[in-house]
Amino acid sequence: MAKRKKFAKNGVRLGLQEGNHSMNPNRHKDKKDTSKRDSSTIKRLLVYKNFKPIRNKGGRVVKAAPYQSYNASGTMARVQPSRTWFGNTKTITQSSLQTFQTELGKAMKDPYQVVMKQTKLPVCLLNEKAKHSRVHMLDTQSFESTFGPKSTRKRPNLKCSELEELVASAQEKNEQYSSENDTNLLINKNSELSEHKEHVFSKGTSKRLWGELYKVVDSSDVIVQVLDARDPLGTRCKQIEKFLKEEKPHKQLILILNKCDLVPVWVTQRWVTILSEEVPTLAFHASIKNPFGKGSLIDLLRQFSKLHSDKKQISVGFIGYPNVGKSSIINTLRSKKVCNVAPIAGETKVWQYITLMNKIYVIDCPGVVYPIGNSETDLVLKGVVRIENIKDPEDYIPEVLKRVKVEFLERTYKIKDWKDSEDFLIKLAIRYGKLLKGGEPNVGQVARMVLNNFQRGQVPWFVKPPTSEDQPSTSTESDEPMVKPDEEFDILAELEKIDQMSDKKDD
Repeated sequence: MAKRKKFAKNGVRLGLQEGNHSMNPNRHKDKKDTSKRDSSTIKRLLVYKNFKPIRNKGGRVVKAAPYQSYNASGTMARVQPSRTWFGNTKTITQSSLQTFQTELGKAMKDPYQVVMKQTKLPVCLLNEKAKHSRVHMLDTQSFESTFGPKSTRKRPNLKCSELEELVASAQEKNEQYSSENDTNLLINKNSELSEHKEHVFSKGTSKRLWGELYKVVDSSDVIVQVLDARDPLGTRCKQIEKFLKEEKPHKQLILILNKCDLVPVWVTQRWVTILSEEVPTLAFHASIKNPFGKGSLIDLLRQFSKLHSDKKQISVGFIGYPNVGKSSIINTLRSKKVCNVAPIAGETKVWQYITLMNKIYVIDCPGVVYPIGNSETDLVLKGVVRIENIKDPEDYIPEVLKRVKVEFLERTYKIKDWKDSEDFLIKLAIRYGKLLKGGEPNVGQVARMVLNNFQRGQVPWFVKPPTSEDQPSTSTESDEPMVKPDEEFDILAELEKIDQMSDKKDD
């Protein structure tokens, strides 16, 4: 009669499972045969096969899934012992410890010496006594000498024993005192306290824009500084040029007088002559259809590429104040729109890398303003600040009336005989119909219109170059800039005569 298999109450068979199946961990194994699976391998394979627990009809787990079983109460898991638990610690002699302490003390006192060799010595034992030690007053001075009847009080160390000597030394020091050499004084150089500067006037001075500028300077072999022909010295940054001479003397610098169509020819020639004594200077008019100076600039860049014959290509970086026409010059050189341009400041946000030729690459940089030496009026009139963001635009109109001739304003706005800037804005508002409720003139809107015309060249103005014997010291009728569309071609025709050979080569 066959033996009856024993089962527990939960239905699991008790005892060892007989059989020679490869998935049976209790099968008979030969010590010589190592190819058979062990119990851990079988459990891992069962994870792939039977990854769910076995449940009875009531939903109770009859057999747990692999790696989900738990030890019964009273059992204990074992941790494999390691021989490193019982290894000996490293012991050193007292002499070696003292030698290391002296060497470490010398290295810590010497600021130019560094302990380079790594050691396994317990460094915490060196200063253990000093860490827990306390300063006791009685060790330095006894109780009797401090509080007792035999106490010795410390007297102040005075250089003068009598009052007359003290007064004489005070008078002598008073005579030798100089307020100019006193660094502890808080001196207000400006008699009037400067008001809080608005956030609008800090445009072009942020760290991000200066970071973009230094990226362009580091990446460029030739640096082109673009100036406004109406005010070359006002849009020229001497600090950047000083930085290039001191830190980057191997980089070439060029000056370009852009917007030369807004000033007379003799003004452009005079400024080119003056600036060329310091840095190579070119006159330029940015226009895709009718440019001036394009051929001479391209020829100059080709000459620089020949100087850098060791490089496959050279990079030319354009830097300068906002709204001087850097992106417009790059579009003129490519004869198509490759950079976004606008008659307002801040159109270029980040630097742009543009291919001009096979060996010449151009980098466009956002406009940067040096934060020292410019007043708020200068920033507005140079085009650094956007006019729509200014709170009181009528405050800057008096400076516009000083820089622009009266006849130019009369011819542009068709008004005459104004007393001051306020009367000028009132007449201009009535002339253009910019009125508020009740017939009051909208002075703010008209002032913004005048400032926009001043920045974009619709109102003729320029800064006179230094006078010489050849040029007249006073302004005449020839000082009037040619800004009308029908007269712009005549100026370009005269300027093209100067640079005719370069333009022919470019064509």
